Amino acid sequence: MNGTERIAIGCDHGAYLLKELVKRHLDQRGIAYLDFGTNGPESVHYPIYAHAVCEAIGKGEAALGILLCSTGIGMSIAANKHRGIRAALCADTYSARYTRMHNDANVLCMGALTTGSGLALDILDAFLSAEYEGGRHQTRVDMITQLEKNAFGED
Repeated sequence: MNGTERIAIGCDHGAYLLKELVKRHLDQRGIAYLDFGTNGPESVHYPIYAHAVCEAIGKGEAALGILLCSTGIGMSIAANKHRGIRAALCADTYSARYTRMHNDANVLCMGALTTGSGLALDILDAFLSAEYEGGRHQTRVDMITQLEKNAFGED
């Protein structure tokens, strides 16, 4: 990821503390981000924050997204309902690296209660440092894009 690109970040109440840790980590690395909340531990509905992050990516306001909730599952499901989003729930660095390299994933989802904070930052770094390889993987990404078009009634 180059220094001019921004990351959109969102979380629910179950991952508020992890989001704050992720923001400090991005600050230390000099990576710009947009924080779409939530901004405290009060109960909220995660689809609101998934939508805000995915909308920012769709509008070109951010290159990538990070979505956090207690398990990462709800955020992943909600994010993947958006056109152009390829969200991946990752609990290890290998998956985070390869989902960028092979799937051109643009949103990383993690669970605050299922992934320790140190590992979460390692997963984040693996996701951000990997680049899409294209080549033979592009055919598969194109197939996913066609499935998306079919689901939205296009083509």
